[in-house]
Amino acid sequence: MKFEISYEHTAQYHLSHSLTGKEKEIWILFHGYGQLAEFFLRKFNSLFSEERLFVVPEATNYGYLQGFNGRVGANWMTKHERELAIHNNHQYLNRLLDSVLEEYEDLPKINVLGFSQGAATASRWIGQLSIPISKLVLWGGGFAADLHIDKMGDKFKETSVAIVLGDQDEFITSESIQKQDELISVLDIQVEKYDYPGGHDLHLPTLMKLIG
Repeated sequence: MKFEISYEHTAQYHLSHSLTGKEKEIWILFHGYGQLAEFFLRKFNSLFSEERLFVVPEATNYGYLQGFNGRVGANWMTKHERELAIHNNHQYLNRLLDSVLEEYEDLPKINVLGFSQGAATASRWIGQLSIPISKLVLWGGGFAADLHIDKMGDKFKETSVAIVLGDQDEFITSESIQKQDELISVLDIQVEKYDYPGGHDLHLPTLMKLIG
């Protein structure tokens, strides 16, 4: 017989600088499968600004990237106990956002960028938020296929949404693009699409266009 128990859990996140409460905008960055928050944040170094705070939560599932030792990466979930992982992610990310926003008298613009597996995680998370998101960038991925569309309402209507894909991204197929187009049609939202020369990675000129 299987049971569940709740307990306090500690997770880690990284900031681009010490929070002042005076930033005009916040970018919450979701790393991809097998990455770590510290190194993902470094990809945004050239976009650091006193008025822009980058917040990078680190997924809480860890594993060796090859074999039984060496480099370690984090992931947001696997197929095992998927729904439980999604629930735990939401609890963690909601608490993190609340703790950050406690430092602000005036709510700054909140933006989200999800890369690869982090794109699906970001879209699920936003789907249950009550706080408005100004801009959503899904990079090297897209909306989670298992979004509860009937519960979305106008969740993404006021959000500027962009999907960014590399023209040599080995993880993107014509089939996956078609499925995303169908999902976007059901969501009935406007989406800006960007492509760049490259594979499954961030492309600085495109990043600067979207964030800078």
